[in-house]
Amino acid sequence: MISFLGLCTQYFIQTLKYILGGNVKIRSVLERAAMISYDSLPIALSIVFISSVIIALQISKQFLMSGAESYVGGFLAVALIRELAPGFAALAISARAGTAISAEIANMQVTSQVDAIKTLKIDPVGYYFAPRIIAGAITVPFVVILAEFFGILGGMIISYFAIGLHPNRYMSSVWNWINTRDIYISVFRGFIFGIIIPLVCSTQGYKTTGGAKGVGISTTKAAIKTTVFLLMADLIITFIFYVNVI
Repeated sequence: MISFLGLCTQYFIQTLKYILGGNVKIRSVLERAAMISYDSLPIALSIVFISSVIIALQISKQFLMSGAESYVGGFLAVALIRELAPGFAALAISARAGTAISAEIANMQVTSQVDAIKTLKIDPVGYYFAPRIIAGAITVPFVVILAEFFGILGGMIISYFAIGLHPNRYMSSVWNWINTRDIYISVFRGFIFGIIIPLVCSTQGYKTTGGAKGVGISTTKAAIKTTVFLLMADLIITFIFYVNVI
């Protein structure tokens, strides 16, 4: 895993040089953005919405019993914005788009399409990695914001039907508990996740060998490694921004 991290770092630096050289086409970035975030949007929003409904069901009656039902919205909003929405959205995108990226590049590698790019004197790492990384970095934060909105909405709906909590009291609690700093950090978290997903999956796909069987193995490894690196990044970000706050 350490050697793979080093390889990712090497390819990321190589990709940055390719980007700064002005070699990236906007059309290619838009196509990758649609594949990474737009196509993953339904599953990401569904997972966060359902998760927020489940959490609201778990805590609403407990809060009601202690007379703190008006805090349900605030508690859920903080949990969603600080952790659940960015994490679940990133994992959904990784499962939907990340594995597709790995399989696509792995297939190009085993069918010698990468070698063909090299013969044209084009950097294959920059050519394949750059549009995907740019697209992920730009669009994943938007998915995170939408996921947070849908999560809070889901909690409001279920709180109303479960314990009769009025939406006004729910939203008042939400606005009292969250602050702009949490939102900025969640956007930054989405930005970092948007880089990690295509970088790790592209790296795993690029180092694929062994024909069609290798493509399947590489795709599985990409899913596992992306999850590990996302959790590691999540831990580091939480430690940096919240260890002295909570």
